[in-house]
Amino acid sequence: MPKKRTDQRKSIAYWRAGTALAVAAAMSVYPVFVREAFALKIFGIQLWGSDKDEANEVLDPVRFTVTLNTPGADSKLRDSLENSSLMVTEPEKPASGDLGLLIRAKDDRDRLIAALYENARYGGIVTVKIAGRDIDSIPPNPTFNRAGPVPVVIDVTPGPVFKLGTVRLQGDITGHDPADYGLVTGGDAGSLAIIRAGNKLIDDLKAEGRPLAKLNKREAVANHATNTVDLTMVAEGGPVAPLGDVAVKGDKAVDPDFIRRYSRLNSGEPYSPDKLRKASDRLRKLGVFSSVAIKEANTLAPNGSLPLTIEVSEGKFRYFGVGAQYSTTEGAGLQGYWGHRNLFGKAESLRIEGAVTRLGEASTVQDIDYSAGIIFTKPGIFNPQTTFTASLKAKTEHPDSYDAQTVTGYGGFAYDFNDYDTAAAGLEVEWASTEDAFGTNDYLTTSVPLEFVRDRRNDKLNPTDGFRASISAKPSYEALNGTIFSSFEASTTGYKGLGSDDQVVLAGKIAGGVLFGGGSLEDIPTTRRFFAGGGGSVRGYSYQEISPYDVNGKATGGRSYIVTSLEARVKVTETIGIVPFIDAGVVSSEVTPDFSDIRAGAGIGLRYATPFGPLRLDVAMPLEKYPSGSNFGIYAGIGQSF
Repeated sequence: MPKKRTDQRKSIAYWRAGTALAVAAAMSVYPVFVREAFALKIFGIQLWGSDKDEANEVLDPVRFTVTLNTPGADSKLRDSLENSSLMVTEPEKPASGDLGLLIRAKDDRDRLIAALYENARYGGIVTVKIAGRDIDSIPPNPTFNRAGPVPVVIDVTPGPVFKLGTVRLQGDITGHDPADYGLVTGGDAGSLAIIRAGNKLIDDLKAEGRPLAKLNKREAVANHATNTVDLTMVAEGGPVAPLGDVAVKGDKAVDPDFIRRYSRLNSGEPYSPDKLRKASDRLRKLGVFSSVAIKEANTLAPNGSLPLTIEVSEGKFRYFGVGAQYSTTEGAGLQGYWGHRNLFGKAESLRIEGAVTRLGEASTVQDIDYSAGIIFTKPGIFNPQTTFTASLKAKTEHPDSYDAQTVTGYGGFAYDFNDYDTAAAGLEVEWASTEDAFGTNDYLTTSVPLEFVRDRRNDKLNPTDGFRASISAKPSYEALNGTIFSSFEASTTGYKGLGSDDQVVLAGKIAGGVLFGGGSLEDIPTTRRFFAGGGGSVRGYSYQEISPYDVNGKATGGRSYIVTSLEARVKVTETIGIVPFIDAGVVSSEVTPDFSDIRAGAGIGLRYATPFGPLRLDVAMPLEKYPSGSNFGIYAGIGQSF
């Protein structure tokens, strides 16, 4: 029967990555003072107070009420119209004077007409009245009665839905199939669909190495008798040209030669818009720039190449953060870090971090968890594709299954074969002193971590399509006992969005690993054996609760494991989602997994979208709990669970 090491532990488990949430929250909470009022925002959500006192900010404020009438509009069109009208979405913002109210009303009419065109309603009519008068009949020096809010009434008659009629592609796009661009007779004639098609046509010309390609004509003629739109597009491809000289502007502390080299935009290579986009993303991910823009010259150089200019704006190189967390399982925790993003002028980064957890929950000082580390990263060390990383980390941890004090040093290289394939290799030395089911043991292990990753996700924090697959090996030698062993692990995650706007995203994960060699299990360091349970594997169970147990009910860890997860990420609104999920896993004492003791957990999660990824809160229950084990778990973090 498995036993808990600490009887005082409650049945709520918090994922340790919830620390990231606490840190981000600490850095995202800021006070805003407006005169004597106090306002507080967290993750952009107004909790109390006001950002601005509009009546004091706006000169000669004019309050108004607005009514939007859309007879005959379906719910989708009405939502589009409401979102397009600033007077409807921001009724609390006063206009600046009577003329300002008239100008806002006319601007709103233009926005609503554009919204009708976006929905292929080319026969729609928009009428706006202020205090009962049509805005076209109001003089440019209006005077409104301000005894109360000025009434504004907007009437929108949508009209019929237009379809595409004749489609003509001329010039250098003659011969392109309009259907490849969503342009088919009887198809969507909305203005956005037409604009997107034109942009894609030019993108395809530029993908042929023609940097000066342009759309000379995009003419849409609405036929109100047949409710169709005849479309004519004329494009000019221009000459094929390679990349030319690359200039750098805006650099101050970052070496311009490094910027040029790391962009991988080499003179003489074929021009490609995708190549420029990837170069911009690559530079942005260095973390040293607040903005990156790659601008193309308007004309070719005398040698027929296209000059480029990389314009950068450097951000703050030094940064720090603090955070705190609390759970009934782990107690209170404090974290902090300091870093520098441009140590020697070529985007070298140094980060120093530390954390103290289980404050208040640990019965003695010796039971408190500590961690500290220093990490150095140098991108582009030998060539733009290679990154060097060195780290030294120390940790004292007390999960239910064991106690461990470790010091780990690592140095290694990662090589990018392309934008989605990366290989890494290094050398790791770890000293560990542990107390577990086998008693107290010391280990000194030298390892060679090897890993290959293919990442085809469309978004790292909130993917809706693609997959990520990894395979790793870690040949190791434990010097104190003369033990040779190796671990092998592999994992795959996949994502598939359903619906036009990915209203539902199906996400799945499977991972597994085996440990070869080592003689008895005791000869393998505790920190290298396999455990499961918690926010990173099988939710509903405590951290590392899933394990083989000895006759005394103590967790031993295993030689093999398999865990799998399935989620349905359902978007309720643009910012809020719910996620029903089920996880399952097994850890075995043998190299071949034993599926006789599969543990599964199920639950539901809440997601809140932010610019830096979704905030996550999951609640799960074990479907077959251990005796004296967790009854349920609560897990919080930033980003999706996988």
